[in-house]
Amino acid sequence: MAIFEYGEYSNVYEPPDNLVDFFEQSAARFASNPFIGEKDAAGDYQWVTYSQIAERINNLRGGLHAAGVRAGDTVGIIANNRKEWFIGEIATQGLGAAYVPMYEKELVSMWKYIIRDAEVKVLLVARNDILEKIKDFPTEIPTLEKIFVIEGTGENSMAALEAAGAKKPVASIKPKHSDVAVLIYTSGTTGEPKGVLLSHGNLAENVKAGLAWFPNLTEHSRCISMLPWAHSFGITADLHAFMMRGASIGIMGSVETLIDDLPKVQPTFMITVPRIFNRVYNGVWAKMREEGGLKLKLFEAALAAAKAKRETGKTSLKYKILDKIVLAKIRARFGGRLDNAVTGSAPMNVEIAKFFIDVGIPTYDAYGLSETSPAITINSPLMGNRLGSVGKPINKTKVVIDRSRTGEDSDDGEIICFGPQCMIGYHKKPEQTKEVIVEQNGMRGVRTGDRGRLDNDGFLYITGRFKEEYKLANGKYVHPETVELEMKVLPWILNAVVAGSGHEYNVGLIVPDMKLLEHLAAELKLSVDPKDLFDPANPAGQKFKDLLTAEVQNHLRKSIGSYEIPRKFAFILEDFTLDNGMLTQTMKLKRRVVMEKYGDEIEALYSE
Repeated sequence: MAIFEYGEYSNVYEPPDNLVDFFEQSAARFASNPFIGEKDAAGDYQWVTYSQIAERINNLRGGLHAAGVRAGDTVGIIANNRKEWFIGEIATQGLGAAYVPMYEKELVSMWKYIIRDAEVKVLLVARNDILEKIKDFPTEIPTLEKIFVIEGTGENSMAALEAAGAKKPVASIKPKHSDVAVLIYTSGTTGEPKGVLLSHGNLAENVKAGLAWFPNLTEHSRCISMLPWAHSFGITADLHAFMMRGASIGIMGSVETLIDDLPKVQPTFMITVPRIFNRVYNGVWAKMREEGGLKLKLFEAALAAAKAKRETGKTSLKYKILDKIVLAKIRARFGGRLDNAVTGSAPMNVEIAKFFIDVGIPTYDAYGLSETSPAITINSPLMGNRLGSVGKPINKTKVVIDRSRTGEDSDDGEIICFGPQCMIGYHKKPEQTKEVIVEQNGMRGVRTGDRGRLDNDGFLYITGRFKEEYKLANGKYVHPETVELEMKVLPWILNAVVAGSGHEYNVGLIVPDMKLLEHLAAELKLSVDPKDLFDPANPAGQKFKDLLTAEVQNHLRKSIGSYEIPRKFAFILEDFTLDNGMLTQTMKLKRRVVMEKYGDEIEALYSE
């Protein structure tokens, strides 16, 4: 019989139990260590130390106090990751106030909703172009008193705020572990966004539990910051974890500049999403197949030697030679020093994970959600890395599998997390808070809405999401994300969506990567113009689509049930991105938004 709960729960919050103490201790201990690096106009990284950041935090804390911020207030920020983001956070919390981060790439209406809902008193914004969009907010939102511009000049600039604070310094308050540290607003993929109230104790314990399993993360470590700090994954696993260790963080310019940024930052750690590794994997294989000949043979031989090393634990002379002339070049793409990568948001494909282990860059799947600060389970060098799983419950955390929705004979069910990382609740939403908060034997937990199972060693496997599953007309349940993730393993599929609720079978949308399909189209003597190639009126194009459909279906037959495999696909040429609102900030699909735009095309597949 399978084990349906694992881990040991503890609600003890041990010092340091607040983020202000966290930083002040690190700043004292690692004063001269580089902390945050950012690109200058020439594209080179400039680094500031812990002591330099501490001085600016002290100044800004005084400035915010002069601007009227007190314990219990909220300070908002609209900015991407940058040193001022962190300076604003700790300065705010050092006054006993809560921090409310917002994304730069967001609808103005969403900013307005969050600022009003969180009752923001003082707002920091990155640039004047953002200020121009929200300049009327203070007259429309009663609580909002002042707006300051990070890159601005004059009296409404962050520089002026810091200068004022330098003249009238204010000692920091050390918040209680139960005090609200941040309000993280959910993406709103399934409805109105909710403000997740995370306490200092929630975040502090989550960071400490994660670091306990990565003892190789030290003051000499460095990560490249890719995930937004406005999301719980980025703020905990990236920003706060590296801050606590006295390590350094280089902020990437953008996803587009990542390849150039990596060798400049030379990270030892990456905190990221599988999509990044999928792209590198597909890119490397595409390049090797294109070059062919000796290079392809050496590449395949290197992977075979690395696989033998992984399976036997023995390092052959052949591996040493091929590692130096082949695999080291792939590691160089990541800066040459990358030892570990923690991935979240979606599970890594097992074959791709094995590829990177063989290359010398092990990836460790983790699992969590905003409501749990976020980490619940992690694979790690210390506790084991079971591919296909999302790891074991972290310290002080118990995972329970509730089978009330799946049946007592089922191995899986809803994942419930008990631990000190469980949120205070949703801001101003008591009914929705009651729906997810669980009290059991004196333990406080959160219902995740995700479906999973535990193996006999306590590793958790995600089997679906209750909020996304649907039933086909034959009564069988489908978890679309599982199918979509498997489809995206194919290198020419940029994105995919599966649908079929209430129908006899599934259908899907595919966003093809035309750079990888041009060669195939040319071989078949077809147009390489995607608009022509995927034109429904083009008979040759239909043959091409039939060929691609068959490849997807053959690929899916290896891993999922036949009833889950889509029978038909519509091909669309616009990828899902942050800019067009189809993805969340951590690259998760906004299914509701996609269905609103492409629902008619999906339904049309059933009438063909």
